[in-house]
Amino acid sequence: MAFSESLKPHIPYLRRHARLLTGDQALGDDAVRDALQAAARGDVTIDENLPPRVALYRLFHARWRAETGTPVSGDEPQQRLARIPTKARQALLLTAVESFSARDTALILDLSHDDIDRLLVEAQSAIEDGLRTCVMIIEDEPVVALDIEAIVGDSGHTIAGTARTHREAVDMFRTSDVGLVLADIQLADGSSGVDAVNEILADNEVPVIFITAYPERLLTGERPEPAYLITKPFMPETVAATISQVLFFAGARPAEPAPAQ
Repeated sequence: MAFSESLKPHIPYLRRHARLLTGDQALGDDAVRDALQAAARGDVTIDENLPPRVALYRLFHARWRAETGTPVSGDEPQQRLARIPTKARQALLLTAVESFSARDTALILDLSHDDIDRLLVEAQSAIEDGLRTCVMIIEDEPVVALDIEAIVGDSGHTIAGTARTHREAVDMFRTSDVGLVLADIQLADGSSGVDAVNEILADNEVPVIFITAYPERLLTGERPEPAYLITKPFMPETVAATISQVLFFAGARPAEPAPAQ
């Protein structure tokens, strides 16, 4: 198999990563497209001695660093973004969301292992500072729902409740002051979490993170696509880091801190 062919299965996940990194679906997709086109033209070189996924992300970060940089427009999310060092945010997303090891993250960002450790501490502290909100969970599996509730609570957020069906989700949202939605796709009564979210978003603006065992069903390249996506089974730090990053860009609505356990 040609090395370029071995990169293709990883491109949808790189697009997810780029969207989180830039805080914008269009900007993220454009950054991935730019990196791939640069490689095709021969402007940049892919290191074929690395595993394909590591090589692809290394290509993207080298190109994004050189050509795109950190967006610093005047809107509030980008002003917050500019206050956190770019490298720290990259390291956090690569390890916590994309599940790269510290060693592979160092290769991707062309840094030392010690640099990655330092950046991870810096990023998590900066991103979590002051970002607290009320979270609604749409999940029909009780054990998974309990896991998510624990992660959300441990991160200092309040929980509006957990809905198991489309109808429960819409009704709960209408009676709660929700600042973030975590949504599964397939729900208990056979209804769709995607449909529930679409109904909610028809009249409201709220960030949504989808959690699914089948991310390829959503990362198809067709419009619309979710900007934020977590793959099941997940690690607690993946959920916590994604929530922090999404709230960082969206601007969490203030909520009372979760009570101490």
